[in-house]
Amino acid sequence: MMKSKITISRLARFLFVHWRRYPRIVTYVVVMMLVSVGFDLAFPIVAGRLVDTVSAASYPPSESDMRLVLIGLALFVGQSLGFQAARRLAMLGWGWLASHVMSDIVTEAFQRVQRFSTDWHSNSFAGATVRKITRGMWAYDSLGDTLYIGVFPTCCVLIGVSVSIALHWPLIGLFVAVGIALYVAVTAWLIRAVVSPRNRRHVAADSQVGGAIADAITCNAVVKSFGSEAREDARLRVSVSDWAIKALWSWWSMDFTMMMQALVMLTIQGGLIGLVLLAWSNGEATTGGVVYAMTSFMLMNGYLRDIGFHMQNLQRAANEIEDIVIYADQGIAEAEANDMPSLVLKGGEITLRNVSFAYPNGKGPIYRDFSAHIAPGERVALVGPSGSGKTTFVKLLQRLYEIDQGTIEIDGQDTRQVSAESLRRAIALVPQEPVLFHRSIGENIAYARPNATREQVMEAARLAHADLFIEKLAQGYDTLVGERGVKLSGGERQRVALARAFLADSPILILDEATSSLDSVTEAYIQDAIQRLMEGRTTLVIAHRFSTIRHMDRVLVFKEGRIVEEGSHEELMAAPDGLFRHLHAMQLAGVSDFLAEAG
Repeated sequence: MMKSKITISRLARFLFVHWRRYPRIVTYVVVMMLVSVGFDLAFPIVAGRLVDTVSAASYPPSESDMRLVLIGLALFVGQSLGFQAARRLAMLGWGWLASHVMSDIVTEAFQRVQRFSTDWHSNSFAGATVRKITRGMWAYDSLGDTLYIGVFPTCCVLIGVSVSIALHWPLIGLFVAVGIALYVAVTAWLIRAVVSPRNRRHVAADSQVGGAIADAITCNAVVKSFGSEAREDARLRVSVSDWAIKALWSWWSMDFTMMMQALVMLTIQGGLIGLVLLAWSNGEATTGGVVYAMTSFMLMNGYLRDIGFHMQNLQRAANEIEDIVIYADQGIAEAEANDMPSLVLKGGEITLRNVSFAYPNGKGPIYRDFSAHIAPGERVALVGPSGSGKTTFVKLLQRLYEIDQGTIEIDGQDTRQVSAESLRRAIALVPQEPVLFHRSIGENIAYARPNATREQVMEAARLAHADLFIEKLAQGYDTLVGERGVKLSGGERQRVALARAFLADSPILILDEATSSLDSVTEAYIQDAIQRLMEGRTTLVIAHRFSTIRHMDRVLVFKEGRIVEEGSHEELMAAPDGLFRHLHAMQLAGVSDFLAEAG
């Protein structure tokens, strides 16, 4: 049997955490629901008394008989009026509470997911994660409504009806209580053993379909470039076919459960009415008593009939919300205390001492007892074959991954002892393949400094020579760039990323071959701008093209997680058997870094 990924107590704790934030409104909705239940339980009583009053009256009725009948009618109508008023007032409060809790759930899930480790995001479908968050928000709506509107009043009514009937006829009350318990037990067992496993497989298949669609749409440019629309259609059909089969089994299991519930309900109906008629035949029940029993069954039947749906909805909602609950309980790799101090920048000195690190689920350590020092304001190039540890150096500096041993310090401060937010604000990164938000060009540049003025944004664009193409666009800085910046060329995206770095004005600068996507003319302008940007800043350049590092203060040559050579460009070129000189020669010959390493 497939079990849920979360326990009932874990789910209850999740709900309680959110509800206890609003104690007054929670108290209000509970009290109003109990009042409405009280009016509902009065329905069989006032109906039976009205029938007894009419039966006992003479014909034609006397004035006193009519007075009693009118009182009974007023009670009968008043009961319905009181129920409707209390239930509507309860729902007004519940709607307010639900909207606030749903807002909390989606915003907090988003906040936590953003702070999950880089490795977590690398191993998760973005589309599936988005679907889990939004589906979890609406799952709470279904879960909360089922508990408050369905399960809570149902339990109160069933208990109330059993007690009320037992006060009239103890044995009949016992029969009703046993019948209700049997109905609930059968329903719960069927849902847990039959409905739940199929529903969880259905939900998993649903997430798979969402992830497949998002993956193909996100990479639509690649799909088009290879003319692979039909292949992606076929790939999706496989996922959708799997979803359809699992959905059908899920729906059929619900139908089977409802059939079994109907059989138990018929047993309760026949037994209750038969026993009351037997009591009537023995003079132990009046005509009104029979009506009371019948209306009690009608009331009970309505709630019992729905309890199957409630349990199914609870199980489905619990399956759909479990990812959100797991997110809420999942540890954040970069979790930090609320009082974690901010990084205090002095000169941008970087020190790695005896660092050991291996990627989660990696084949082995990237670094073993690795040490390096970069002086304040020094311009350093990181060079080496693919997989030698250059990019890892930058990721660890940003604390995108936590090191296994050793320390990484900036201006003498352990990066694990300062807030990750302040650490990353101190570093401006221009990646080789910049990713932009589906927002305006101005917003993308200003992302480095949200409070920047339009003039400051335009100045940053000018320094990056991005103004050359922005001014040609009809909407200028208000032009939307498309998802991940697909509406711009590679060089245009690169210049926007450079403008963002200019605006950030961070004391530490990291360039991952930031001019690789530019044409030769624009590259000359950008190289000049980068030289100005590097002045007075500690700069790390991940170099793929050796022509970009001639003016670096120092070059660190990586191989298999170690620095095997270091020095200026001229010093390293002077070493006849050095790795740097060998890689340089192979690149000039048109051979990739990977082949250079193999050679």
